[in-house]
Amino acid sequence: MLVDIKEIITGTMVLFAVIDVIGNIPIIIDLRDKFGHIHSEKASIIAGIIMIAFLFLGKSILNLIGIDVNSFAVAGAFILFFIALEMILGISLYKEEETNARTISIFPLAFPLIAGPGSLTTLLSLRAEFETINIVIAIIINMIFMYIVLKTSNKLGKFIGENGILIIRKIFGVILLAIAVKLFASNIQGLIS
Repeated sequence: MLVDIKEIITGTMVLFAVIDVIGNIPIIIDLRDKFGHIHSEKASIIAGIIMIAFLFLGKSILNLIGIDVNSFAVAGAFILFFIALEMILGISLYKEEETNARTISIFPLAFPLIAGPGSLTTLLSLRAEFETINIVIAIIINMIFMYIVLKTSNKLGKFIGENGILIIRKIFGVILLAIAVKLFASNIQGLIS
């Protein structure tokens, strides 16, 4: 169990890009306008618990259904690829579902906006390459950042502006695309051999 700053930074950046904290500011502002108060602490803590639980139990669940980590990582690379395309091209490949005012902090904020299919897949993909402790630290850093963004979403949205959010989203989309390609390349060899 080695704490590695490089792995923590890489893991934090990958999760930051997948969760798309900055790109989600307009969605968070919209939810706040529609439903009022958002419990930032609750959303961040629940998302963190979901992600850490999946980090530890995800591999066992996969083994139970007969899927190895390399296969899951390759599938994850495809999901990251499509999320990156959404960010770069400004398109939506999934349908957003209806939400309820009482459960807004849990659904859709904690799940699937923060701890969604992309971030859960990414966690297992990262686990194939990084030490678990470094991934847990990366999750905690992202949840702290997510909490700050949720608390200050209106101010951040005004400060960054629509064009700023768009530019940041596209930059992280390109980074995520490169990560998806690397993930695919490093795990496809394990599947072939």
